[in-house]
Amino acid sequence: MEFLIRPYRETDAEAVRNIINDSILNTFHNYDYDPKTLEEVKQLFQEKEKAGHPILIGESENEVCGYATYGMFRAKPGYRKTIEHSIYLTKKAQGKGLGMELMKRLIDLAQSQGYHAMIAGMDSKNLGSYHFHQRLGFIEVARIPEVAIKFNQWQTLVFMQLILTPNQSPV
Repeated sequence: MEFLIRPYRETDAEAVRNIINDSILNTFHNYDYDPKTLEEVKQLFQEKEKAGHPILIGESENEVCGYATYGMFRAKPGYRKTIEHSIYLTKKAQGKGLGMELMKRLIDLAQSQGYHAMIAGMDSKNLGSYHFHQRLGFIEVARIPEVAIKFNQWQTLVFMQLILTPNQSPV
C-alpha cells in the first residue's frame, strides 16, 4: 500500500469522523458511546491545532485512511511534558505500515516540541494495538481492571509509555 502522510485539513473532517465513529460503534478500542458529529470533530481538531498539537493524516489513493494526533495527558501543569496520543486507521489500512509511519512522525514531532513522555491508552482486548506499541518501544506501565463499560461489559484499561527524551532534566 502506497500512502501519503500530511497535515490535517478541515476538508478531512468528514473522513476522520467516519473513522472515529466506526471505532465508537463497532470496537472496544474507544470507550465513547455516541457517534461524533462533523461539527464536534472540527471543533476538537481546531482546539488541537490552537494548542499546537499536530494532527497527521494518512492517505492512500486520495482517500483518508487514518490519522494520528496527541494532546495533553492531564490538565495540571505538572504533566506539561507528557502527552497522550491517538491513532486510528480504517480496517483496510491496518497492517500495511501506515500506522507505524504515522507514529514515527508523531513521535518525532513530540520530541521536537520538547515533550518527555508519550502515553498510549488502550483496551486490554486490543492486542493488535498492544503489540504495535511494543514494536515502537512502548512499555506497559499500568493496567486498571474494570475501569470502563463498553457493550455492557467491564473493560480493562492498559497504559503504555514511551520515554521520548531519556536522561532529560525536568527543568
